[in-house]
Amino acid sequence: MKANAVVPVILSGGSGSRLWPLSRKQCPKQFIALTGELSLFQQTVQRLNIDGMASPLLVCNVEHRFLVKEQLARISSTPQSLVLEPFGRNTAPAVALAALHLLAQGRDELMLVLPADHVIDDDSGFLSALEAGVSAAEAGEMVLFGVQAVSPETGFGYIKANYDASGGLPLGTYRVDRFVEKPDAVLACEYVSSGDYLWNSGMFLFRASRYLEELQSHDPDIYDTCILTLARSELRSDVLTVDPHTFACCPDNSIDYAVMEKTSRACVVPMSAGWSDVGSWSSLWDVHAKDSNGNVLKGDVSIHNSCRNFVHSSSRLVSLIGLNDVVVVETKDAVLVAHKEAVQDVKSVVDRLDRANRDETHQHCEVYRPWGTYDLLDSGAHHQVKRIIVKPGAQLSLQMHHHRAEHWIVVSGTAQVTCDDRVFLLTENQSTYIPIASIHRLANPGKIPLEIIEVQSGSYLGEDDIERLEDVYGRETLLRSDVETHNN
Repeated sequence: MKANAVVPVILSGGSGSRLWPLSRKQCPKQFIALTGELSLFQQTVQRLNIDGMASPLLVCNVEHRFLVKEQLARISSTPQSLVLEPFGRNTAPAVALAALHLLAQGRDELMLVLPADHVIDDDSGFLSALEAGVSAAEAGEMVLFGVQAVSPETGFGYIKANYDASGGLPLGTYRVDRFVEKPDAVLACEYVSSGDYLWNSGMFLFRASRYLEELQSHDPDIYDTCILTLARSELRSDVLTVDPHTFACCPDNSIDYAVMEKTSRACVVPMSAGWSDVGSWSSLWDVHAKDSNGNVLKGDVSIHNSCRNFVHSSSRLVSLIGLNDVVVVETKDAVLVAHKEAVQDVKSVVDRLDRANRDETHQHCEVYRPWGTYDLLDSGAHHQVKRIIVKPGAQLSLQMHHHRAEHWIVVSGTAQVTCDDRVFLLTENQSTYIPIASIHRLANPGKIPLEIIEVQSGSYLGEDDIERLEDVYGRETLLRSDVETHNN
């Protein structure tokens, strides 16, 4: 490939429901280290460090932007652009915004569209498929990548390739004969037995202008709305913040339904690269190394007379006795126990919890912020205890609370405290008191992380009892939503 011939467009959306309770809305599965030391998102970015590949263009939810930047910083990666969606409208609009953003800069490269949350074990197999796809995409084809269907999965889309007629396509590329979206178990078995079907990986390759031509032809409502949305969006440096009011009018549709199933130029490249979308706990069990009894054990786990289980412990000892084919996932605030054959129903549980307004589906006890993290240690009717870690050189917003007071105890590092008209330093084992209605800020002027314990007390402890007066991260300006008023 020529230098910078392909722009990777990484789609980092998702609701965090299928791998609950480890995955949450504020931290969906792509940001979690599920298969190694790096998160799936970080693995996806690093995989693209190959000749001919430009820096990635990232499309993510505006609430995840600081988490994205933090994870990129950990692997020393800099994206060329960040497109911040106020909410998801599926893949067709997301890719349209990315394509329009490129064309607005006078660029029209090939776009390699990749989900941020997939596993690929064989990078060489991925590269071979990509090289075959580039030749087809340069000729104006709409390329998708398929994986040989080896088990009757009912949660995947299937592609039937026409292997008998090349239709003038480059070697290793085949015209799509038909699409089948998530067949029932009987049909899925037939497809696997025939050997003629591929799983739809959700990975695509096409030129930016070609995609927009096809979208305008087959789903003009999405095309027109995205044109208007881009015109009303805010571009600052390399960050495009999508206008929420216009984008709310955009139809919710996938690339598959909006374009690929309708175009006459769809072709598929079979890819053998150890691919998995790790879309359920059972599929995560599939991709992990197992012990002699077929168990996958993560964290502090002890088992006896148990086989073929997936057990993940985050904060305490988990023991299994006499259980087979189950999934057990423990976090600080929730525990999931399910049979492996029923894990597709996790989303139903999450939906039920959402309707009950349970916080456990939205965020972890440990919450990421642009300045660091905080971890909820204990809570009651009139108190909360948090462990707060502030990165070197970072600071929280200047703020006040109307219903709670706070006690800060420094565990390690140096804290610079603003409390009304006083600014002073605290070091290890020192503490201070922040009265109700005091204007205050916590900052870390040092070169090591600052760790404090914060004890809140008062008649109301909700995160919306924050009046932000000043914020160096510009969060209020960027979000333009009520969500950010719930964040420190």
